Amino acid sequence: MRFPVVIFDFDYTLADSSRGVLECINHAFKGMGLPKVAAEDAQRTIGLSLPNILVTLAGREHEGRAGEFARLFVERANEVMTDQTYVFEEVPEVIRRLKDEGVTLGIVSTKFRRRIEEILGRVELLELFDVIVGGEDVSRHKPDPEGLLAAIERLGGSPSGSLYVGDSVTDAETARRAGVPFAAVLNGVTPREAFKDYPAYRILDDLDELIDQL
Repeated sequence: MRFPVVIFDFDYTLADSSRGVLECINHAFKGMGLPKVAAEDAQRTIGLSLPNILVTLAGREHEGRAGEFARLFVERANEVMTDQTYVFEEVPEVIRRLKDEGVTLGIVSTKFRRRIEEILGRVELLELFDVIVGGEDVSRHKPDPEGLLAAIERLGGSPSGSLYVGDSVTDAETARRAGVPFAAVLNGVTPREAFKDYPAYRILDDLDELIDQL
């Protein structure tokens, strides 16, 4: 295959966590005395770090309350996030086929690694991934390439021989900064035209298309 290492984003790439994210944001905002957030606004923040979610939805004047927001968000996420996150239907087959082809697999996400492990364990996919880098494993979140480069190093790969698959322009920018080829998958809320300024290796309507493009 063209890429012996394939690394995925998680939210809106492999799974839909939008219900859980919305509930956790509104739980935190209620505790902070902030207005309730609409589902479509919350969906646009999926994949951002918690401080960036707060600033995006509540404004930069609340930037100093990031610690409070994170505490309340995680408090509710510990109760509901795993059960309210659903792996996309096509993902198990795609991941197993890639593994059968000898591809080394990883995940780099702003989501907590332990949360990803819980979700993948529930659908018996966890053992197929060779490395998972979550939000708690890095000092600088995406689009900084720290996590992506760390994953590639741990997998014994190279930037040019790895493919990063994600759903957002944040993922595309992360790959660009790391010097890693990028494939966009249109599972989330980011439209195809948003990727026009990024050197995407492929833009996929569905993750099923990935195997034929490698």
